[in-house]
Amino acid sequence: MNLLRLRSAAFCTGLVFSTIAVPATAQPLSVNEQRGTSISGQWQQGQGVVTRGPDGKVIFLFGQVQPSVVCSPLQVCDIELQPGEIVRDVLLGDTVRWKVEPATSGAPGSQAVHLIVKPSETGLVTSMVVTTSRRTYHIQLKSHHSNYMARVGFDYPEDVNARFAEIAARMEASIVPGAGVRAEQLNFSFRVSGRARWRPTRIYSDGQKTYIQFPSSLSGQDAPVLFVVSGGENRIVNYRMNGTMMVVDYYIDSAILVSGVGRDQEKITIRRGG
Repeated sequence: MNLLRLRSAAFCTGLVFSTIAVPATAQPLSVNEQRGTSISGQWQQGQGVVTRGPDGKVIFLFGQVQPSVVCSPLQVCDIELQPGEIVRDVLLGDTVRWKVEPATSGAPGSQAVHLIVKPSETGLVTSMVVTTSRRTYHIQLKSHHSNYMARVGFDYPEDVNARFAEIAARMEASIVPGAGVRAEQLNFSFRVSGRARWRPTRIYSDGQKTYIQFPSSLSGQDAPVLFVVSGGENRIVNYRMNGTMMVVDYYIDSAILVSGVGRDQEKITIRRGG
């Protein structure tokens, strides 16, 4: 009977020891796990671009790296999100020693959410995930005994691309169609006389070619014949049409545009100024 109890006790003891979990730090990582943690570490520890925004705000480029926000006890870190962005959830790795409170700024309809972050002591490191109506923020939080970032914000790739597109559009608007060069490099000193339903709206030259812009009503119709006046004679010259733009491979001094015959003929005279 005693032997049976001893064997039962030994069996139970072995069972207890066999169910004790091995610490995660002692478990080897697979090749994929090692590669995954390495990739994540590179993103977490990447330097990224940090710039100064208005009113001393620290600006991170969203998604480039995991931003590291430094806070300090008895101070507050203000993390400002994009105006109009709605916060869904705020998740903290350490909810005991870190506190996050919401605040808002701006007019209704374009309000910006602020996350007011406060650590309770120094030497803390944790992570914070913020999910919103537009994106997910992954932020590292550190506490320092005196240094802290008072204001933090983000630049967003789509906004940066939009600003570049706006600049490109302004630059493109200053390029005159057809010539492909800036307006200040062109000669617009052409005088136009005569009446025609297709009377040119603009004529200019880059010094080698002449560009004659017709109204949109000419689109799909036959363009007028171009005569260049030289030595008192009218010579028909070739040109090519680019939409409603007539491109002439000459620097025209005097020319005539003619369409139709007889009483239906329409004629426009072009002369280059000084």
